Amino acid sequence: MKTRKKIAVRAAQYLFLVLMLLTIVVPLYLLVINSFKTMPELLGDYFGLPSNFYLDNFESVLYKANYFLYLLNSFVVTAASAIGVYLLVPVTSFVIARQMDQHKYFKFLYVFLILGIFVPFQTKMLALVKLMSALQMMNSFGLVLLYVTSSLCTDVFLMVGYLRTIPRDVEEAAIIDGCSRIRSIFSIVYPMAMPMISAIIIKDILWFWNDFLLPLIVVGGKLNAWTLPLFQYNFKSTYAVDYPVAYAAYFMSMLPVLAVYFLASRQITDGLTEGAVKS
Repeated sequence: MKTRKKIAVRAAQYLFLVLMLLTIVVPLYLLVINSFKTMPELLGDYFGLPSNFYLDNFESVLYKANYFLYLLNSFVVTAASAIGVYLLVPVTSFVIARQMDQHKYFKFLYVFLILGIFVPFQTKMLALVKLMSALQMMNSFGLVLLYVTSSLCTDVFLMVGYLRTIPRDVEEAAIIDGCSRIRSIFSIVYPMAMPMISAIIIKDILWFWNDFLLPLIVVGGKLNAWTLPLFQYNFKSTYAVDYPVAYAAYFMSMLPVLAVYFLASRQITDGLTEGAVKS
């Protein structure tokens, strides 16, 4: 009976994994194949492979819709926001992780940041718009600032939990060997925390690149400051019935972040190996 139960559980697990895989593979398959079709071919056979690889859809995106301008905007906003997260989150998290047991202020700050996770964006959206308008920051710089500050709550929560697993003995041993306090942090603690830092950066990059709501609110009225999600949304209204061109736009917008994800995934694996030495 136990063997049959184990087989049934294992079969259910594999079935669940297959269903989850299909929810990813099938939309991706439809996106790719339909971006290479003409409009009559798409309407005639939505799920079938294209008879010929029709490349005019990509040409329309590249040369008729300022795609490279919006690609550059997305790249600048995403890169600047990721750098801001990298510079701010580990430092803030390290101070909180090391001081929250001794000082109530840091524990209060930690709890205050965690509470921010449970505040829906819709409840603070109007206040953010009024604040950014008053500061005259309804532009790309303001968008980057909002991304960095909005990511603090979740990122600090994850980072503090990881840093508290790194024993203080590692830092103290480095200081005894002649390292300064600052050098022990950046040369010893940070490399050991690289798995979590990498995971946080990748998570945030995927959010920054694909986010639609914040760019719509902050730079929606400035055409030259649009990011790719805004371009994709308005592109459909410009080419209302040309779905193959829209698919081509989605496909091309997805490629850069996929490349970053696969490259950074390897960094996570390397970071896990480096982080395995902590006691």
